[in-house]
Amino acid sequence: MNDPRPLRADSRLERVLRSGRFAVTAELNAPDSADPEDVYRNALVLAEVCDAINATDGSGANCHMSSMGCCALLTRAGYEAVLQVSCRDRNRIGIQGDLLGAAAMGVKNVLCLTGDDVSVGDQPQAKRVFDLDSIQLLRTARIMRDKGVFLSGRKLSTPPRFFLGAAANPFVPPREFRHLRLLKKVEAGADFIQTQYCFDVPVLEEFMRRVRDLGLHERVYILVGVGPLRSEKAAEFMRTKVPGVWIPDAIVERLRKTPPKRKREEGKRICIEIIQQVREIEGVHGVHVMAYRQEETVAEIIQRAGLLPRRPRNGRNRNRRSPQEAP
Repeated sequence: MNDPRPLRADSRLERVLRSGRFAVTAELNAPDSADPEDVYRNALVLAEVCDAINATDGSGANCHMSSMGCCALLTRAGYEAVLQVSCRDRNRIGIQGDLLGAAAMGVKNVLCLTGDDVSVGDQPQAKRVFDLDSIQLLRTARIMRDKGVFLSGRKLSTPPRFFLGAAANPFVPPREFRHLRLLKKVEAGADFIQTQYCFDVPVLEEFMRRVRDLGLHERVYILVGVGPLRSEKAAEFMRTKVPGVWIPDAIVERLRKTPPKRKREEGKRICIEIIQQVREIEGVHGVHVMAYRQEETVAEIIQRAGLLPRRPRNGRNRNRRSPQEAP
């Protein structure tokens, strides 16, 4: 595949997408720990089946090891990392400094997020920042990369090279305008998109039809979010307590009718079916797998969905658990 778009950062994720291969990314859920082995242990499982690993940034407005800290460990060990940057907790000065620090560590992929409000987390008394939103953050990172200056206009001696990403949610109202929100993010600088969980393929198909009508599928790489459900109780929790998640009644009922010992397997089966369906939708370039504290399950789902083998990582890092163990 000859992609006429300019090469942004020459990251592995960017090269996979530009080649036309169906990309796979997954979330590494940041640990509640200061032990780097907790990061390396989970990354080792994901790296063998994914093209890049997202390090979450206070997802759900709950505190964990920072995305910056996780990415420092991941890049140190030779893994392909996606830095998530949320606008909830830092102002533009802190964010621009973090972007430079991440680039200096070797991070090439950045996902720009507004962030969940503190009211949904376990420390609702925390102060909100929201100096920028995700679209303004995209513009900021693009200005730093393409113009080589801070927002103040002060020149950077060495601009960062970033493959810039954003989130999209085709599944929440008003659905008929979700493609226009995506357009704004593309115009702000998004090179790739990772969507919210997809449990309703027909809704995604309608969204993608509108995306294709605008020609956005030729301007941005779209990775659809997927994940396994443990049970109907987990599904009910997600669709009532997790902001932006839409799960149709039919999915919940399917899990409810499944015998207790088979519910987790049925949840994986549903996820695999969705992956196989979205893979056939024109304009979808990959999947983003999210499974909280279920890294082994992610590997199983990717394998069973027929998305392996992935191209192996650099040979010197293939069996690495941590930098200390590297030759």
